[in-house]
Amino acid sequence: MNASPCEHRSHCPITYSLDIIGDRWTLLVLRDLIIVRKRHFREFLASDEGIASNILTSRLKLLESCGILTRRPDPDNARQVIYEPTRKGLDLLPAMLELARWGGTYDSETAAPKDLIKRIEKDRDGVVREIRSAHEPAKALKQKRR
Repeated sequence: MNASPCEHRSHCPITYSLDIIGDRWTLLVLRDLIIVRKRHFREFLASDEGIASNILTSRLKLLESCGILTRRPDPDNARQVIYEPTRKGLDLLPAMLELARWGGTYDSETAAPKDLIKRIEKDRDGVVREIRSAHEPAKALKQKRR
């Protein structure tokens, strides 16, 4: 019997979280999906960290099976799929922003824009609302039509 990719070692909430997002690639895929707003496989592959295609495939399947993202056919190109965060995925945003704030504060060579780090420090909830609203289907459709 094969184990589900979303099975967990225990019901400790930290273990639950780490079993899904605790490797070196998953949070970067989520960063690109939620914050950078990448949608297609090739866009994820183009990230600066240089994720291998087999690792990316594995992480996308894990995140889909755990209900953190969905995939649907791209209406503009039948050979592609579009990846989108679910509510469960978007609920990781505050933790991701806090990790970005922490890394941006203590990495002297951070690539994070200083103004973003300051915005997160001063109004993390506002930044969360702004990013979440960009993922609302009606808003995204309106922006696409412009």
